[in-house]
Amino acid sequence: MVLDNLGSSLRSSLDKLQGKSRLDEDDVEEIIKEIQRSLLSADVEVTLVMDLSASIEERATGEEPPAGTSARDHVLRIVYEELVDLVGESTDLPLESQTILLAGLQGSGKTTSAAKMAWWFSKKGLRPAVIQTDTFRPGAYDQAEQMCERAEVSFYGDPDEDDPVRIARDGLEATEDADVHIVDTAGRHALEDDLIAEIEEIESTVDPDRSLLVLDAAIGQGAEEQAREFDDAIGIGGVVVTKLDGTAKGGGALTAVNETGSSIAFLGTGETVQDIERFEPNGFISRLLGMGDLKQLSERVERAMAETGDEEDDWEPEDIMEGSFTLKDMQKQMEAMNKMGPLDQVMDMIPGLGGGMMDELPDDAMDVTQDRMRAFDVIMDSMTDDELENPRSIGASRVRRIARGAGEDEETVQELLQQHKMMEQTIQQFQGMGEGDMQRMMKKIQNGGGGGMGGLGGGGGGLGPFG
Repeated sequence: MVLDNLGSSLRSSLDKLQGKSRLDEDDVEEIIKEIQRSLLSADVEVTLVMDLSASIEERATGEEPPAGTSARDHVLRIVYEELVDLVGESTDLPLESQTILLAGLQGSGKTTSAAKMAWWFSKKGLRPAVIQTDTFRPGAYDQAEQMCERAEVSFYGDPDEDDPVRIARDGLEATEDADVHIVDTAGRHALEDDLIAEIEEIESTVDPDRSLLVLDAAIGQGAEEQAREFDDAIGIGGVVVTKLDGTAKGGGALTAVNETGSSIAFLGTGETVQDIERFEPNGFISRLLGMGDLKQLSERVERAMAETGDEEDDWEPEDIMEGSFTLKDMQKQMEAMNKMGPLDQVMDMIPGLGGGMMDELPDDAMDVTQDRMRAFDVIMDSMTDDELENPRSIGASRVRRIARGAGEDEETVQELLQQHKMMEQTIQQFQGMGEGDMQRMMKKIQNGGGGGMGGLGGGGGGLGPFG
């Protein structure tokens, strides 16, 4: 995630304050130095770093912690509020008819972002259309067409036309029934005069409601000049930060936001069209500091459950709370989890499971988890309907047959059956509970005493049985 090293460093520094009721000058100095080191290494512009650290230092030394608040929690709140102020508000993107122009250098991820944004608007009930005007890069038309097909959104382009302005004009006419028009423009390897002239002419033709600058999270200090040039040419009303699923530092994006006086609109978090998030500063910084992001998690859960639903299947998640929990139910849960995105992103959104806990896991822990879930899915596909409905009927001979059919070893089949048993036992604890009982159980889990979090944590440690 963007600035992930910053989050890890800050959490480590704050943990050193554990147990302290008051701060001394050495504590504050150490925290400030760590913030400065982390931000500078993340390619955040020096002036921004010094302003932020000065604000944190002034508040940490000048404000009295509320009664009963530890020194760590006091500093955590100050750092959280100052970082939220640093990243600013989210770009205003009303859910209504509008035209959006995308600008950026070649390789920044404009074409992919156009399709992702269109997909996002479509999930909000609007009819988007992507207009591809890039006549400079070979393959731009084909890439855009394929991405929009995956996103199931309207697309316009003309591979035989050399004039991008004409394509933009014709595209608006051809897709006039769309609610949201997203116009993708050509990039170059550098800020060349012809690139700026071309995008100025397109901007004049399409008259966008807002222009968004698309930035690779690895842009670094070059973001300042790029942002200034595009802002002077067409006026930048927001930033889209892409490729946050890798090891990019991301500080350049904050510099660009500051340089243009704008804000962040979207975050690109993966390669598929679904890997996009509307930027929410509170949730973003909360995840950074290991505090979770329940709003984003809730949106992903709702989307996953909607996409998992099958018109020919009357399965409902609530059913498992009323009857038996079968392997079919478990397979549906796993399918929904996969649709929520990479597990490390999901875990970051759960308070208490992201941040510091994630830092302590081996680098390949999430890969192992994803591999295990894929293996379990293949195994369940090799079972009969009766076995999926009645897992207790699966004996040694059936385990051997299922393992051969799935191409897995018998031990993995046994692990699946054990996983199902543990999940079933966890769910049975909730069945028959009244509202008060459920609240007490959830409070117990949040305080670290419960038996995990359903399908994710039934194993009581690490990542539970999937880990």
